[in-house]
Amino acid sequence: MSPPTAVSSGAYGTFEASDPGVLIPLMQATQEEFGYLPRPEVARIADYLGLSEARVYGVATFYNQFRLEPLGKNYIQICSGTACHVKGAAEIFSVLRAELGLDDASTTKDGLFTIDSVACLGACSMAPLVNVNGEFHGHMTAQKALKLVRDIRAKERKGA
Repeated sequence: MSPPTAVSSGAYGTFEASDPGVLIPLMQATQEEFGYLPRPEVARIADYLGLSEARVYGVATFYNQFRLEPLGKNYIQICSGTACHVKGAAEIFSVLRAELGLDDASTTKDGLFTIDSVACLGACSMAPLVNVNGEFHGHMTAQKALKLVRDIRAKERKGA
């Protein structure tokens, strides 16, 4: 199948075909549209730019900005920067993963939560820091984090 000359649909915008220089912007636009990089879209990007799927997956897995699985409804980031690490971020991460029943996966089976450890959220004075759906929660403890997750679950059950 020969690639088209341009992609222009939804969040894709217009990118020149067969120009590997637009790989990252095209991946970003695709992720913006879908919330992650679905397998069929990775194949479409590879075909469009004349690259192998392995090359596209290589870029997707190299940069932590790209996701190959959809995020849960509630996205929890645990800062693991130096200040947060020293003040107990690893325990918070571990306790929340146990509470959510996560082993290797980062998203719960019900799709309600995704949890990630991130290098730094840039608010060291609030360490340890947890970001839930863009809202920062500073001076976090394992117990406060558990309460936060349990409160979100309770709201979801009530349909709020």
